[in-house]
Amino acid sequence: MLQSIIIGSGSYLPKKIVPNSNFEEVTFYDDNRNPITKPTPEIIQKFADITEIAERRYVDDPNILNSDLAAEVGRLAIEDAGIDKEELDYVIVAHNFGDIDAQERRVRVMPSISALTKYKLGIKNTQCRPYDMNFGCPGWNEGVILADQLIKAKVAKKILVVGSETLSRTVDPYDRNCMIFADGAAAVVLEGREVAEKAGILNHYTRSDNGDEIHYLTTDASLNPNYDGSKANIRMNGRKIYEYALTHVPPLIKKVIDDAGYTITDINKVLIHQANAKMDHAMLQRVFKLYGLGIDSIPEGIAPMTIQKLGNSSVATIPTMYDLIVKGNFLNQTLKSGDLVVFASVGAGMNINSILYKVP
Repeated sequence: MLQSIIIGSGSYLPKKIVPNSNFEEVTFYDDNRNPITKPTPEIIQKFADITEIAERRYVDDPNILNSDLAAEVGRLAIEDAGIDKEELDYVIVAHNFGDIDAQERRVRVMPSISALTKYKLGIKNTQCRPYDMNFGCPGWNEGVILADQLIKAKVAKKILVVGSETLSRTVDPYDRNCMIFADGAAAVVLEGREVAEKAGILNHYTRSDNGDEIHYLTTDASLNPNYDGSKANIRMNGRKIYEYALTHVPPLIKKVIDDAGYTITDINKVLIHQANAKMDHAMLQRVFKLYGLGIDSIPEGIAPMTIQKLGNSSVATIPTMYDLIVKGNFLNQTLKSGDLVVFASVGAGMNINSILYKVP
């Protein structure tokens, strides 16, 4: 049977580490665009208690663009796969803002970031198609889902799927939520292979709620009316997103497992988008509850987390975790042949998706 197998991966962690203490001198503003009178250290501590984020990574070189990160992790994944880059049929790049320059913070979406990534990789094959996946934080997952569909439709054999972000250039420095977001990139190469037993991508499921949910995560002017920076700052309704995620993500994860003929106790790893530690813990607990199992039934280490040190790099969070684990760079985390892994994400749109993957 023809299955989509991950044959290589790569990730990039920016060198600049930004601890929470870097925000102590900031005056944050509320949603009514008034300065918050509560002492900033108290705001930061409450933020850390909820999200568990202690530090995040930023790109420190203003000359490096998001497409540069995408090309670098693409190169690493191609090298890891041991293939010729000219063999690729598609270069799919998930992102939210394309290339953003560090000075004027202009959002550039033409040429597409996937075309720029293909160019920077030096791929000459004119039949290799660049494809941008703008799907919120679940974008990398959705890129993998699209790749699986293209491979199983036999219109592609090898596909590079990248998730890359420079979100430090898209946040409002006067919004408390700016402390959530980070920069980073990761990629995988998927190949269609004939296998005797099922392996690779076994199942996937996507849900898109694009009614009133469309306003939960968007962009807007700064909360500080005197701020002269970017006009495309990330704005989010944290409470609505939290409620949406807890309501819809756990049943979706259960569906992708059940429809493939498994149960939660068969799963070895659940790689959830690193958005908010409290939310991720709650979603995992609800998944187990849907199977009639309590918190004590959740195996230690089943859902590794990077958010504490890396923050939320949106589309890059899941492939970064995957690459760190398979390369042996994630403390006490491993993947072996036969392991079942769930990739699950939620983000702007609102969109959610989940993938069930069996390690070959």
